[in-house]
Amino acid sequence: MPSTKTYDVLIIGSGGAGLCLALKLADYARIAVISKFSLHDGSTFYAQGGISAVVDAEDSIASHIADTINAGAGLCDPEIVHLTASYGKQSIDWLRSQGVEFTEEQHEDGQTRLHLTREGGHSHRRVVHNADATGKVIAESLIARAQEHPNIHLFENHNAIDLVVADKHNPTQRKVTGAYVLNTQKQQVEAIAARVVVLATGGANKVYIYSTNPHISSGDGIALAWRAGCRVSNMEFMQFHPTCLYHPDARSFLISEAVRGEGGHLLLPDGSRFMQHYDPRGELAPRDIVARAIDNEIKKRGIECVYLDISHKPAAFIIEHFPTIYELCLQVDIDITQQPIPVVPASHYTCGGVVTDSYARTDITNLYAIGEVACTGLHGANRMASNSLLECFVFAQRASEAILATLPSLPEAGSLPAWDESQVSDSDEEVVISHNWNELRHFMWDYVGIVRTDKRLSRAMRRLELLKDEISEYYGNFRVTSDLLELRNLVIVAELIVRCAQLRKESRGLHYTTDYPEMDNSRPPQNTLLTPGQ
Repeated sequence: MPSTKTYDVLIIGSGGAGLCLALKLADYARIAVISKFSLHDGSTFYAQGGISAVVDAEDSIASHIADTINAGAGLCDPEIVHLTASYGKQSIDWLRSQGVEFTEEQHEDGQTRLHLTREGGHSHRRVVHNADATGKVIAESLIARAQEHPNIHLFENHNAIDLVVADKHNPTQRKVTGAYVLNTQKQQVEAIAARVVVLATGGANKVYIYSTNPHISSGDGIALAWRAGCRVSNMEFMQFHPTCLYHPDARSFLISEAVRGEGGHLLLPDGSRFMQHYDPRGELAPRDIVARAIDNEIKKRGIECVYLDISHKPAAFIIEHFPTIYELCLQVDIDITQQPIPVVPASHYTCGGVVTDSYARTDITNLYAIGEVACTGLHGANRMASNSLLECFVFAQRASEAILATLPSLPEAGSLPAWDESQVSDSDEEVVISHNWNELRHFMWDYVGIVRTDKRLSRAMRRLELLKDEISEYYGNFRVTSDLLELRNLVIVAELIVRCAQLRKESRGLHYTTDYPEMDNSRPPQNTLLTPGQ
């Protein structure tokens, strides 16, 4: 096995959160950023909507806070919400300093200002964006900056296997010292030691068969942290985006919430609107309400999809605001300036995750978690639209402050124990991985999806127990591959989702169960919390 590579900071994940942190630390430390596949494969690259930020004089921090807490159904941490909203303008200014361009418009007074759109749950226009490809513009700008910096070392096609933790079984002394990583091009395990390790791996939405996420979103960071001994929280709150394009040639393509924000109507096949029957806010209700409404209409009427129609707006307006959606839909013979878009809900965002404090610190010394992998207390039971990218940049900033304050006092990174492959062989049964992968994602969709029951959750847990044993045996006998690592992580994440869902005996936010269809208001709202070994 090659000798250990050593860095000051190892960042696992190369999306907006990871690259933002790398750039904020790079003038003071040697940074390694590992990306499971290409640098362009992260969820940030596919984020269409934008970033929530109070930059308009008619808006206010107080309003942003109130909207976020309202969407979070009683489980948001008010201090974290205030902190995050307060960093909004600063985050936008920093991104612009890194070369990120946002859509602007000229006002009547002749001044050019940021164009702001509005999405579900927001009481004001406060979403800063670049047309409908905000994440792509951000990712490309941050990647370019990171590639230019001599202290940032970018490693594509490197998949984290496990964290290395010293004194793992002593909760008061344990600290992270690095990670074992599979170089998937060489099919070789490498050891990377670091004084600080940061998880920035994104969410876990590929645990479901239908998802808007790229294929990398397999809950890796959550599983890494859980195996290392970190607590996780609120994993039952998996957000389903209401509008994913329903077409066999374009699976997983999200139709931005901004389409509804700019006046798009949700329609049944007969052309009638239906959201007014579910919420007075209609199409601008929070995502959980809209997703359940669509799911209910599809099941009740036996239809394959509903339709999102913005064709009543001028064609030039549609093409200017939604060029990416317009072009992709044209590729499947849908002209959104003339036709409604067929849509269905799909798994979209992980609101729970690794428990962190306001500086992104986890339960293990020198281990941080930022972005979708973390449970900061911002989202509560339901994430408000476009708060996700904001959270990435705010907590990258907070983590940078904590890391720079402690780094000078930390010992240099040392070598790690050798990775032992002496008892394993190459697999001759890869079909086991693909079969288990498909089975897991199908029953999670059927039993732990938008609407749940106690019986469905019990069925899912029984299947998970069998899969866990089979995957564990397979992992112990064969050399690791990227597909095996993802499956190993997904089954852990699936179990965490089911266990959290079984603990919540009520419907709240994104967790809806027909056995307990109302919120339990007999006591203050509780976060679900899981601790390894309990």
